[in-house]
Amino acid sequence: MNSSSSTSANRALAPVTAKERVFAWRDHASLWFSLGVGLLVMQMGAYLLPALSPLHALIAIAIGSLIGAGLLGWVGKLGCDSGLSSAGLMHSVYGRHFARLPIVLNIIQLLGWGSFELVVMRDATVALGKQSGIMGAAYWPWLATLLWGGVILLLMSGSMTTLVRRIISRVALPLVIASLLWLSWQFLKMAGATGLGTLLAREGAGGMSMLGAVDLVIAMPISWLPLVADYARHGKSGKSALSGAWTGFALANIWCYSLGVLVALTLPSEDLVTALLLAQGGLIALSLILIDEVDNAYGDAYSGAMSAHSLQPGWSIRRWGLLIAALCTALAMVLPMHSLEPFLLLLSSCFVPLFGVMLGRLAFGTDAVQLMQKAPAMRWDAVAIWVLGIAFYHLLPYVSTALGSALPTLALTFVVAVATRQLQPRSVAA
Repeated sequence: MNSSSSTSANRALAPVTAKERVFAWRDHASLWFSLGVGLLVMQMGAYLLPALSPLHALIAIAIGSLIGAGLLGWVGKLGCDSGLSSAGLMHSVYGRHFARLPIVLNIIQLLGWGSFELVVMRDATVALGKQSGIMGAAYWPWLATLLWGGVILLLMSGSMTTLVRRIISRVALPLVIASLLWLSWQFLKMAGATGLGTLLAREGAGGMSMLGAVDLVIAMPISWLPLVADYARHGKSGKSALSGAWTGFALANIWCYSLGVLVALTLPSEDLVTALLLAQGGLIALSLILIDEVDNAYGDAYSGAMSAHSLQPGWSIRRWGLLIAALCTALAMVLPMHSLEPFLLLLSSCFVPLFGVMLGRLAFGTDAVQLMQKAPAMRWDAVAIWVLGIAFYHLLPYVSTALGSALPTLALTFVVAVATRQLQPRSVAA
């Protein structure tokens, strides 16, 4: 697979051509702002209360978003500079045979998250329908799942770059910004009527440290790390890929997490959708946000297809995408996705140390393409750091819950990977 002939036949493991590099800064920023907006993000913002005070929650949101989005942009820059997909970057760091393991894990998590997105869209659609006086029958959740699954299938049959440049940048982004502005204004008015200063002065009930909250906030951008290179590789420059993804996702993450905190302050409810509907014009604003959720599910399906194509290039990326979209739809209809969320988060924890090692090995001007072409079957040193990082991630909470897990694990694996970079040429020579 490391030969030029086999790599050229595998679009996931070959750098994109100059003709395919069409994304400018605006495209990167629009895409990652849109992907950063979601009902699930708002719900996670609401989870920060009442454990933290509102002020501490907002500080944690700002810190976690800036760090997490910065890491996202950094990986995007690696993908843009090399022209490689996430699967290609994994091959260069972990070896052409062992890389199949994290690639398979990535496909599994993308199937899970894609199905979960469809469940969120289904539940929100049914809630909107009931608010409008329809969709009360038991079969509506099934129809709503099939409807959104059909939309993802339709999008997968088209061009990814066209979707980003023409639909997301020009149409979806202005609409979702307008809906967020409207909801923010409505809930700020509610908070002002109660006394915004009084609400912000509330004390936290405890049970979550500041770093633990940062860990929860950073979980969203980190969950996108295995996907970002699949899109950033189509960028015109690594600098615009870095700054565009960083700016777009950081703004969206801060806004949606903060909106979740604001909703929890003014209308505490276990059902975020119900709370949003209580705002004036909430039905229209929530409908626009729901439509924007489509690109999240599409992003999972497209990157899942890219990873699957890297393993079996006999099927095109489009063909794999259609299959994965269909599987996500089927899983969303039969699996209790809300109870599977801990399993999905467990899978995501594997990617924190995975990308800590990748950043440590590929940072500072390393030629990822050359590393991939010379990759042995397995780079033992990189694999060992990854496995130790996974163990550290899960053992750290038993030592201290105040530190969180994501940031310490990222820092540890990155530092060790940088410190052992001299072992890399030996692996290549072997």
